[in-house]
Amino acid sequence: MDTKSLFSRALALAPGRLHFAAHSHHLWPDAAFDAQTRAWEDANRHADRKWDLIFGEVIPEAQGHVAAELGLPDPASVVFSPNTHDFLLRLVSGVARKPVRILSTDGEFHSFRRQAQRWEEVGEALVTRVPLAPFETFDQRFVEAAKQGAFDLIVISQVFFRTGQAFGAIEALADLADPAGPWVVIDGYHGFMATPTDLSTVADRVFYLAGGYKYAMSGEGCCFLHAPPGYCPRPVATGWFAEFGDLEGPPGGVGYRTDGGRFWGATFDVTPLYRFNAVRRMLAGAGLTTADVAARARDLMTAFQAAVADGRAGRLGEAELINPVVADAGPRARFLALRHAEAGAWQKALAAETVVTDVRDDVIRFGFGLYQDPADVERLIAVCAGSLS
Repeated sequence: MDTKSLFSRALALAPGRLHFAAHSHHLWPDAAFDAQTRAWEDANRHADRKWDLIFGEVIPEAQGHVAAELGLPDPASVVFSPNTHDFLLRLVSGVARKPVRILSTDGEFHSFRRQAQRWEEVGEALVTRVPLAPFETFDQRFVEAAKQGAFDLIVISQVFFRTGQAFGAIEALADLADPAGPWVVIDGYHGFMATPTDLSTVADRVFYLAGGYKYAMSGEGCCFLHAPPGYCPRPVATGWFAEFGDLEGPPGGVGYRTDGGRFWGATFDVTPLYRFNAVRRMLAGAGLTTADVAARARDLMTAFQAAVADGRAGRLGEAELINPVVADAGPRARFLALRHAEAGAWQKALAAETVVTDVRDDVIRFGFGLYQDPADVERLIAVCAGSLS
């Protein structure tokens, strides 16, 4: 099918643009526009009774979509927030031991990187970081470090945001998880709806963080946490939404829900959940699964990768392709990451030709999705050949 037609509004607003940053700021499909309007209408139609609708229909639908995507046994383990940073703060607040002993990597996203450094500055955390390089041995080195250390928290990405490399030992970390510590936290932002993800065998032992800004095509403000039962039962940082439901706690103390609702915050804009639900319905109506979308992106990436390797994409052929598409169709990022000292200059040169990519340090990234087709890739190759010569 012509999947570009699902994005007719976004594409029409910038008809000459080649947007190859689907991994960064994914364009919104037409369904999201309609959902934005419905959120406004519902808020004003129901007014004071809006939250009955939100908690009775909108949130349960969104929980169901997340659970179905990840193979979670209970949708009630899912809770939402405007950003994943909120959940990091609540999780760490629930660790009784101070300073909190954290195992992580040198390749985590800024929301954790910056916060962890600040915790270290004030003596609230001791952070051990396992280097990603060399990545060929990373999984083994990280699991060994997790086994040897006495950690309260283990934080790691499913797919690393800068390099696009995928972590392949979640099951091994889950085997180490314990309600008394360590708690295993998977940052799934570049995995959720980017590559098929089945957490059914580890859902009872790992936390999973992700959101809708990228591959879920739902924009900002739609982040979620899957919380395994029994882990971090009483986060200290807590919002008043967590007061609703069946509560447990000490006599006279603050009660908490036993499902994912124990991590609720406070009042937030629910419009992003409308968008997320609409996108999921759109995909279902089109008969598209995450596997289908990933396969389409993989075909586009393969074509672009071949052009880079053959020297048909200008000086991109001089760069190191960090996460090449290989014959094994295992979990992978939906972007190609190329390392070169001139990555920043290349990104600017392409932007001058209305080609959108992005740069992380010395890595230029090209992201692929449903609103591109083979003709767009050929145009991209031609622009690279002309502007990066």
